[in-house]
Amino acid sequence: MWNGLLLRIGAGAVLAAGAAMAQTAAFEVASVKPAAPLDRSQILSGQMHVGMKIDAARVDIGSMSLADLIRVAYRVKPYQVSGPDWMASERFDVLAKLPEGASREQVPEMLQALLAERFKLTVHRESKEHAVYALVVGKNGPKLKESPPDADAPAGGGAPTAADDANPQVRVSGRGENTQVSISGGQIGTAHMSMGPGGTMHLEAPKMTMAALADTLSRFFDRPVVDLTELQGSYQVSLDLSMEDLRNAARTAGFMAPGLGGGRDAARPPADAASDPGGPSIFAAVQQLGLKLEPRKEPLDFVVIDHLEKTPTEN
Repeated sequence: MWNGLLLRIGAGAVLAAGAAMAQTAAFEVASVKPAAPLDRSQILSGQMHVGMKIDAARVDIGSMSLADLIRVAYRVKPYQVSGPDWMASERFDVLAKLPEGASREQVPEMLQALLAERFKLTVHRESKEHAVYALVVGKNGPKLKESPPDADAPAGGGAPTAADDANPQVRVSGRGENTQVSISGGQIGTAHMSMGPGGTMHLEAPKMTMAALADTLSRFFDRPVVDLTELQGSYQVSLDLSMEDLRNAARTAGFMAPGLGGGRDAARPPADAASDPGGPSIFAAVQQLGLKLEPRKEPLDFVVIDHLEKTPTEN
């Protein structure tokens, strides 16, 4: 009898938890509208409404592509979303209200429900081999300095969430060779970028894990970078990026910033360039850290788009 009572109590608890999750699996109310075209001057001045901000029960998403919304909704990396090319260029503003008792950790699941309702999104998951760059330790060992305990940490403390990574705060000051860019939020703390000689951009990140470095490097290629260094902890990382590196990052993001030239299908660094010290600067910059990028094939998990509408249903 006692065992039967425990089973009934356990089953009731499971059903209650399921009901609670069902009640908080969708936004209380949500508005979805096409975003205004990206404006370079507003982006550089920090006035462009871009990214995700969660303030109490309010979720404010500005000019995020369908690809990024799906990435956040399913808690995956950008390269793990497989679907039509246009989903990287179709951008939307979303304003939503969390139901009572819901937390920011539940926002991805609510985005899943919203995308299914408004864009008729259906997906499936699959694992397959994919061309990657493996981030590995060089033959002479890493040349990295560990971050001090009081180094700048991600906003809010603790492990960053999908929402945190979707909400970088960018501040730009100066012009030309005196341009200074500060990027805060997400998983690398506050990073600083400044113009260097010959049109290069110098990046300083005070607290970066190797997983975060791999994610950052992935933005510069047409294939993901996977951390295989087995290095733990956080490090102070410096990278010198060429204008071509920045063009590649813009292409990977699904748009080209005005003035950078090229397009999404423009040439990318070839796979064999990873082993060429004289190749594009991003490879040389990684080698300066005592690391190396090696072209390989690795099994990766993907969220595959089965159906997705370009235009959402009316609010």
